[in-house]
Amino acid sequence: MSVHFQRELEKLKQSLLSLCNSVLEQVDIAVTSLINRDAELAEKVEREDACIDRAEIDLEEECLKILALYQPVARDLRFIVCALKINNDLERIGDLAVNIAHKTLALCRCSELELPPVLSQMCSSVQQMLRDSVESLVRGDAILARSVLRRDAEVDEMKRVVRRWAEDCIRGNLELLSGALAIMAASRNLERIADHATNVAEDVIYAVEGEIVRHRGSDREG
Repeated sequence: MSVHFQRELEKLKQSLLSLCNSVLEQVDIAVTSLINRDAELAEKVEREDACIDRAEIDLEEECLKILALYQPVARDLRFIVCALKINNDLERIGDLAVNIAHKTLALCRCSELELPPVLSQMCSSVQQMLRDSVESLVRGDAILARSVLRRDAEVDEMKRVVRRWAEDCIRGNLELLSGALAIMAASRNLERIADHATNVAEDVIYAVEGEIVRHRGSDREG
C-alpha cells in the first residue's frame, strides 16, 4: 500500500484511541459520581457527551474515506471494518455514562438510602472490562480480549443481585422507591457498558485473527 494510505491508517488508529480514552474518562467520572453521589461530576459527564458524539461522526467519516480511496484488503480491511463497529460501541458507552449520571442526580435526592455493597464491585468490574478491551485493541492482544468475554457473565450476575436488593428495599419501605429504582437503572446501564466492552473485544479478535466469535458460548466461559 502507498505511503499516503499508511499515513491515513495511522491517523485513523490515533483517532480511535483518542475516542477510547475520552469514553474511558467519561465512564470513570460517571461511576465516581454515582458512588459518591456527586452531582457536579454527573453534570460534567452530561456536558462532555457532545464532544464524544462529534468525535464518533468524524471517525466514521475517516473510515469511509479510507475505504473509498484506497480499497484496503486483508488485515487492513478487517481493522477498518472493526474500527467502524467499535466507534459505534464507544458512542453508545458514552450515552450510557450519561444515563448513569442522570441516575446519580436522582439518587442525590434520596440521601437516606445506602448503596448496595455489590454496586461498587460491579462498577470496578465494568471499568476493568472496558479498560482491558481498549488495551487489547492497543496491543492487538486477542488473549486479553478473550478474557473480557469470559467476565461478562459475572457482571450479569451482579446486576441480578442489585435487582433483588432493590426489590427488598421497596418491599421494606416504599419511601425508598425512587432511590432504589435509580440504583437498579444504573446497574442496567453498567451491564450494558460491559456488553459493549465485550463487543469491542470480539472485534479485536476478528481484527487480529480473522475469527468471528459472536454467539460462541465457549469464549465466554471461564
